[in-house]
Parts: sequence; structure tokens; C-alpha cells
Amino acid sequence: MPVGDSMTIGSAGEHTWRYRMWQHLRATYGGPFRIVGPRETLYDKATESPDSHEYADPDFPRAHLAGWGEGWQHMVPLIGEAVRTQRADVLLVSLGLIDLGFYTNAVQTAANARAFVAEARAANPRIHLVLLPVIPNVRAESDAPFAAQVAAFNELLAKAVADLDEPRSPVLLASPPPGYDVHHDTYDGTHPNASGEHKIAEAFAEAMYQAWDLGEPYSA
Repeated sequence: MPVGDSMTIGSAGEHTWRYRMWQHLRATYGGPFRIVGPRETLYDKATESPDSHEYADPDFPRAHLAGWGEGWQHMVPLIGEAVRTQRADVLLVSLGLIDLGFYTNAVQTAANARAFVAEARAANPRIHLVLLPVIPNVRAESDAPFAAQVAAFNELLAKAVADLDEPRSPVLLASPPPGYDVHHDTYDGTHPNASGEHKIAEAFAEAMYQAWDLGEPYSA
């Protein structure tokens, strides 16, 4: 189940990194799998609501738990029910940027990340999680205090992963997408374009391949 904010739900006309991940798993994973989640839509900037089905390629399992403007604090009360009803085994989580930008500081955001893991485990004690740190964004290039909060949160997230990881319910910290460039891999300094979608999918895919031998190395 992909879990995230605006970079994960995507907006009308996009493929999304969720699509890229599905393509990769379909090509490299040897067993059956399903993409699950309680939502399917994209965000429509014209209506300012998540009511679009206008995917660049709609022919894929579009399920997710992601929302435009939603962060860790929004997902904590939702994740338990989503895991239970969707019977999720693996969560691919990209959250944090919106939290730090609008809602919570680094310490508070890290506490919400820990609460999220606890809620997911309460629903499925064997849940596997891959957490992506906050990736480069245009605001961090010009706003030094914000950049400091991003760096602090990413350190706290790494500490949380080290503390929470356990054999029954492993937690992985994905590496930031290699070579991710906000001027090349996004269309507005934050949201991924096609190359950014591939790089985010690659970050999750490489983490699962290296730690769990799931699939193969990512190839766009």
C-alpha cells in the first residue's frame, strides 16, 4: 500500500511513482502481489479536490492511501483501519515534507512517524514498512530554517527506524533517490515529473531488493 502526500497521490494527467512501482514489480517480482489502498483518485487542481481519475495511463491498480496536503499526523488515525480492511502486508511511505512545511516541527513529526508505525502494527503485527526520508525540494534551497528542520527530521526518522525495526515487523529506511534534482526531476520544485517518479520508485524498489531480496534492481 503506497502511503503519502501530494507527491504520492499525484495530480490529474500524471502517471505517479505508484504506477512506476507497479510496472517494476510486475516485471521483476516472481510471485503474486496486489496494490491495495482505500483510495484511487488523483488530485484535480482545477476543482482543488481529490476527485480525478485522469491518469496518464489508467490501466493499472490505482489503490493508495495518499492525500494532497496530508502528512504523518493525518495518516496516524487512518492507517490502522486501512491496513485491516485492505489486508496490507507492506507499506511504502513517503511523508514528512508537508508536515514540516505547515503543521509540525521535526521532533513532533518524528513522534507522529513512530505513532504511525504503532498503529500499523496494531492492525497487522507482521506489517513490513519502507519509509522514505524527506527528499530534496525547492523550499529547502532558499529557506535555511526549513532546510534545518528537514535535516533534523531525517536524522530523527533514521533513529526511529533503528529503534523500531524488528524481525517480525521490519522497518526499512530507503535511501534518498540518487541524483534527485529539483530542477530536473520535478515540475515545480516539489512534485515529481516522469524522471522524478522513476527515481522515487527506484528508492523504494532498491530498499526492498537489498534488504528483503524482493524483485530485482530497478530499471526504468
